Amino acid sequence: MNNKEFITALSQKESLSQRDAQMLVNHLVAELASLFENGNLLAVQNFGQFEVKKKMERVVNNPSTGQRMLVPPKLVLNFKSSPNLKERIQKGGEV
Repeated sequence: MNNKEFITALSQKESLSQRDAQMLVNHLVAELASLFENGNLLAVQNFGQFEVKKKMERVVNNPSTGQRMLVPPKLVLNFKSSPNLKERIQKGGEV
């Protein structure tokens, strides 16, 4: 599902205009981005937890040249699904 399909489905399900649904999604994404930029955690009940984690620097080997390279530290967004969501997915959406 892409963004346009998501907006259409949301607007139909919640009886919103496409424009209102688009604004809602844009505000949600902007707020999430701001939250994660500040390194905060977001836990959504019965869905999961989003967390910004720091990956330490490490040395890797380039398989084609055999050259060793240093990969700098970076921040990554991590998602851990809730047990309820995992169970629901394993049962094909039926709970």
